[in-house]
Amino acid sequence: MAALRNLFRGGKNVFGVLSRREFHRSVPAAVQLTYRDALTQAMDEEIERDETVFLLGEEVAQYDGAYKVSRGLWKKWGDKRIIDTPISEMGFAGIAVGAAMAGLRPICEFMTFNFSLQAIDQVINSAAKTYYMSAGAVPVPIVFRGPNGSSAGVAAQHSQCFAAWYSHCPGLKVLSPWSAEDAKGLLKSAIRDDNPVIFLENELMYGVPFEVSEEVQSKDFVIPIGKAKVEKEGMNITLVAHSKSVGHCLDAAAALAKEGIDCEVINMRTIRPLDIETIEASVMKTNHLVTVEGGWPQFGVGAEVCARIMEGPAFNYLDAPAVRVTGADIPMPYAKILEDNCVPQIKDIIFSVKKVLNV
Repeated sequence: MAALRNLFRGGKNVFGVLSRREFHRSVPAAVQLTYRDALTQAMDEEIERDETVFLLGEEVAQYDGAYKVSRGLWKKWGDKRIIDTPISEMGFAGIAVGAAMAGLRPICEFMTFNFSLQAIDQVINSAAKTYYMSAGAVPVPIVFRGPNGSSAGVAAQHSQCFAAWYSHCPGLKVLSPWSAEDAKGLLKSAIRDDNPVIFLENELMYGVPFEVSEEVQSKDFVIPIGKAKVEKEGMNITLVAHSKSVGHCLDAAAALAKEGIDCEVINMRTIRPLDIETIEASVMKTNHLVTVEGGWPQFGVGAEVCARIMEGPAFNYLDAPAVRVTGADIPMPYAKILEDNCVPQIKDIIFSVKKVLNV
């Protein structure tokens, strides 16, 4: 028997053929995680880790959430940790802010960030300013989260992007994840942060699966707030985007690569604080810049990025003016053909890149 074992030592027999055991050591298939499930995991893990964390909002408990982001959490954690609220954003946002001031860590879900305008006094005047006005004595560790930006067929009153709105206000941190990795790592960091955080999800991304590493699946996985990620390296031009627009930039970069144009794609992840250093380093390498966002152009995220580049050391490296790709400067139409022409498309990014590069 010992001689027989020696024949198969190391997983191979004397003829170099893999044993059955070796087949089971093959690299496992990549794990896929949807954007929605990444958010659910993040909340579940943080509720388990910290007894002061709880979720409240419309339909988050028994109905599992309007977009099923809180699916299964009420059955697991019960009424104390997962709380259904009336349709009154000002009311339950105020309760959440008060709870944060009292030492809890609420996650306040808006069914859409368009409805956060009902509670904007609580978000801005109560949550954002109290830490500063109390000289650091009263932290407000709260996360306001929910879908942001345009969806599909929901018209003007449900289609604003609030990235620029909320990032205008000191005292708030504003996060805008693109991938499942972003969603999980950033939400966990947001829940642990002592500042109020605006967490802007995207309704059209909830069901999108992403391949994730073992690191991302860990309960200890977090992404630092205020750090962008270079999703694709390139030499000819820098594309800067957040949320769903990152995917459009990657698709545009793949199409442009066939024409010999090498794009660098930066996923902002955090809108405030803005990681301008990563963007500057990229622009100083590529000498060209295009920003992409779903929001309106005036005073938008792209406008801020372009202004910061103009004011900083990267300006002297630009070989052409920076260009913004944005949503149309009108309220969102209901008709699909008009809606499609109001949000940035891959073709719009390709057109702008060629315009900047003069090709």
